Amino acid sequence: MNAALGWLLGLKNVRSLDAIDPSLAAPWAARGAFWLVFGLVIAAVAAVVFYTRFQHRGSRAARLGLGLSRGLLLGLLLLTLADPVLCLSLTDVKPPLLYLVFDGTDSMAIEDEYPAAQQAALAKAVQWRPPDDQATRKPSRVDHLRAFLRRSENNFVDRLGSGGRFRIESFLFDGNATSRLRKLDPGNPTDDVPDPKRLADQLTTEGQVTALGAVLNDIAQQSGGGNLGAVVLFSDFAHNSGIAPSGGPHDESRSPAVRLGVPIYTVGLGATEAMDLAVDLQMDARMKRAERTSIQVRLRQTGLQDRSVTVDVTARKLSGVATDAPGPSTTGPGVLLGRRTVALTTNLETIDFPFTPEDAGQFEFVAQAEPIEGEIVLDNNRASREVTIIDDFLRLMYVAYEPSWEWRFVKEVFHRDKLVGMDGFRTYLASSDPRVRESNVLFLPTLTPKRSDFFASDVIFLDDMPRTGINDRFCGLVREFVGQFGGGLVVIAGPRFGPSELSGTALADMLPVVLDPDARLRDERPFRLRLTAHAARYPFMRLGDSEAENAKAWDNLRLLPWYQPVARLQDQSYALAEHPTDTCRDGKTHQPLIAIRQFGAGEVVYLGFNEMWRLRRLYGEHYYRRFWSQLIYRLGMSHALGADKRFVVRTDRQQYRVEDKVVLTVEACDQNFEPLAAEDVPHASLSAELTVGGEGGEHVRELRVPLLRRGVFEAQIPVYSEGEYSIRVRDPVTDGFREGRFSVTGLSAERRSGVRNLRVQEELAAETRGRSYDLTTVDRLIDDLHLPMITERYTRNHPLWCTPLWFVALIGLMLGEWFSRKMIHLA
Repeated sequence: MNAALGWLLGLKNVRSLDAIDPSLAAPWAARGAFWLVFGLVIAAVAAVVFYTRFQHRGSRAARLGLGLSRGLLLGLLLLTLADPVLCLSLTDVKPPLLYLVFDGTDSMAIEDEYPAAQQAALAKAVQWRPPDDQATRKPSRVDHLRAFLRRSENNFVDRLGSGGRFRIESFLFDGNATSRLRKLDPGNPTDDVPDPKRLADQLTTEGQVTALGAVLNDIAQQSGGGNLGAVVLFSDFAHNSGIAPSGGPHDESRSPAVRLGVPIYTVGLGATEAMDLAVDLQMDARMKRAERTSIQVRLRQTGLQDRSVTVDVTARKLSGVATDAPGPSTTGPGVLLGRRTVALTTNLETIDFPFTPEDAGQFEFVAQAEPIEGEIVLDNNRASREVTIIDDFLRLMYVAYEPSWEWRFVKEVFHRDKLVGMDGFRTYLASSDPRVRESNVLFLPTLTPKRSDFFASDVIFLDDMPRTGINDRFCGLVREFVGQFGGGLVVIAGPRFGPSELSGTALADMLPVVLDPDARLRDERPFRLRLTAHAARYPFMRLGDSEAENAKAWDNLRLLPWYQPVARLQDQSYALAEHPTDTCRDGKTHQPLIAIRQFGAGEVVYLGFNEMWRLRRLYGEHYYRRFWSQLIYRLGMSHALGADKRFVVRTDRQQYRVEDKVVLTVEACDQNFEPLAAEDVPHASLSAELTVGGEGGEHVRELRVPLLRRGVFEAQIPVYSEGEYSIRVRDPVTDGFREGRFSVTGLSAERRSGVRNLRVQEELAAETRGRSYDLTTVDRLIDDLHLPMITERYTRNHPLWCTPLWFVALIGLMLGEWFSRKMIHLA
């Protein structure tokens, strides 16, 4: 009954009509119901009079019935002008929405090598037939997918849509790390089921990265609250950019897949095993000249078990001041640093190449493995990395009120550190004799030297200081030093004054913690510091080479006697170590003892105690030095050193593809570190030279870098050919050049791996309670999909004049009157 009534009212899948309230939407009828009633009465009377007074055939009763029928017809037409509506409270049932999402990235164009039996089974499943003029061509992944969508027998999409089980929408992702989910034309605009052949025609392989996490976030935004029941994802799952799509076993709640809130049925394309070797190069982005280090090459292989491969590591100097020391040359293929032949006995082999830089400058290091017969992708046999080797030192500024154990041992550690040395460590002690500060080179005479000297620092340590010892100019300079110039700041809470002394200063909101002005030192009971899950991501928190050694090193702190409490952790900050029991104001999060946050271009680290020197208790300086050395390396080496921060040239990436646009940014200040303005440079722009290296030699092109805003110059440079590029920008203050380098290649990140990522595919399905298939088993999905119909309860104003009920009534009255007139022989 409800279904029939729903059909008469033009409503689909109505389970129940809970309430019906009629009304009129036309303003004239809603305001003047009297005139509507008057019009209906006039229409009825006129019709009855017409038939009873002016028609003479037939009985009087028949003519009276015809008059009433004509009156109802005229009244119905008048009511149509009044726009009748029904306010309906109803329960609606509709099929769940199913998304078909297809991978449109470059890896889908890979032509996989399968064993003969597997290739035959796949071709049979998708009904693949090569084009007549390409009978010997191997099919790519997208060829298989297109054939699967076009197959004539048991078509997958048609079977999904049969019986009205689902409403189907289709999408293609072919964008970048921020995703680009593009809705496909269904070909059937009036149907809930797309035309599968039309979908196949729209599949492309133009995307340059597979960013599955961003794709899932886009799917969530696309669906909104739109009754999405499930997602069927066709891909090789070669995720290589952006956020991870799944959280893995330890962090499922935060993954985009789980947040989507619906099951994901994954359909894998591409071979899961193939003969392939991928090379990865691991090394520090900055090195110190004459300091021994290690270059690590990782070899990942599939299908090449027990084969041998030869790996070369070379270095080529890109820029820098020449010295008499031997080192890589500025031209040619570079200098061979090492060659190893390795037996591939495991899926991951790691090779260490010891290396001691003998020259300073910018270098390109390349690790390359010789091709092995049978590899399907050779693009990933080579890995390169640009490294800066410095012949300089880090400049540390340690600010404290008086000497403490931390101050003494930190000073000793950095004096012996090759990256800092005797020239790199300077301190300001507020309690020291002014004559000592003036005469001893270790001490800074003032807390606020001139800007050029202050900003030449790389890392600033702020130990226990009273509010009276920290003036506003110092706080403002520190804020500018970190936020604009990318410097590092380490704030160490001491027992005498505490971090609450910073409340109300420009430094307070820079910290990773929110200060509590009323908090006081807590020393009621000793405690053991506890590392958080985030600590493993930061090298300065990894004191050992293994989990066991790391635990042993931190346990060397033993019981800490006190700490300084705070209100809570700042937003966008991470606690790396916390109190095991004490909590913040919210009563839930533990008190942070070591925390870090990004502030502008730099980073700030907070220590809630100054007892790190206890790491020396059993093992001397070993772990203590590792903590502080790794910390200053992270904070100090992430930006230009010393006065070089005044004029910094950078590009938004180090590697581009042909026809990309290079975004060149120059951060420029004068000698006093004041940002350059339009009036400081001719034509409000900087002059630069772009050098393109290629097979035909080098080509130099001059260009201008216009002022974007005070202190920042920016230009977008299109690149149209492969090769190594260098760009030199003239410093208007020194009239010298600063150089940046980048490379342009035709290779895609999609070709770094030649196999389907089965782990990601199965994790996505498992986390969301979906299932995993390939093209030979995906037909089972239709039977596995058991999605409930969507039940919605809502109230809506439904126009009555455009419903089947209105049409039936109107046509019924017209035909009834016509038939009756014929029966009584009225003209």
